[in-house]
Amino acid sequence: MVGQIARDLVLRVGDAPAAGESAAVRSRDEVLGGKGANQAVGVAQLGLPVALLSVVGDDRAGHDLLTHAAADGIDVSHCVVREHARSALVVNVVDDHGQWRYLEDIPEDVLVAEHDVLAAAGLLREASSVILQLQQPPRTAMTAARLARQGGARVVLDGVPPEKDLLSCADILRADAREAEILTGGPVTDVAEGVKAGVMLLAHGLDLAVLEVAGHGNVFVSRAGYEFHPHGDGHVVDTTGAGDALVATLTCALTRGQDPRTAARAAVAAAASTTEHAGGRPRLNPGILESRKQP
Repeated sequence: MVGQIARDLVLRVGDAPAAGESAAVRSRDEVLGGKGANQAVGVAQLGLPVALLSVVGDDRAGHDLLTHAAADGIDVSHCVVREHARSALVVNVVDDHGQWRYLEDIPEDVLVAEHDVLAAAGLLREASSVILQLQQPPRTAMTAARLARQGGARVVLDGVPPEKDLLSCADILRADAREAEILTGGPVTDVAEGVKAGVMLLAHGLDLAVLEVAGHGNVFVSRAGYEFHPHGDGHVVDTTGAGDALVATLTCALTRGQDPRTAARAAVAAAASTTEHAGGRPRLNPGILESRKQP
């Protein structure tokens, strides 16, 4: 897993205050967070070995983050402690209507640099699957994808590719509604638009494109066709970690040899379960991979 690690401060409020107003905090949690770490936690919870390539500052927060990640079963031996850098912080304010607001302090020097990737070349070449979180610099993503490709790994992209050339080095791309809009130049509001966008992405070399249809669900587009999985009708507390749970579960299911349809069902079920609590940290049960098998 190549991506961000951060302190994640989750604040629950009844209603988010307007400018010049205040609101009482009902609950407060500070946990290991960041998209990269959240996905790595999900993989570990599902029972697969996982290593994280991230950067923290050489501060107390950074060392605490690595301690927490290791306690979650994540191999942090390739994580970088950057001298004089400040570790990332994400504040997630969640209201009773399931709406979230992020405040992100992610200094540039705690992004994964190309030289960090090159130092971990052996890890990337030996992996069976590599997830790349595309909030990292373009050269970082391209170098990581090429190294993973050299070793025959399944390459999973999460987000918007900074360059279309990156798609030819990858197998799977997952984009949420906002990212899908950036990719297509307009909102993806129905299944037909999602399929059209997915087919466009496959033309660049992908095997599978997973795009969120805004407000409705996710469409999985491959050369064999497409499947649409609507969002569940359960009570949504916070959608923050849904995409991370989806990516982690889809990758784990495919790595374990499940067919794409079964893997897709497990992935959307994991995403739905993650919306039932505040914060992006997943709470995945390994049984979700078993319970979604074909009868």
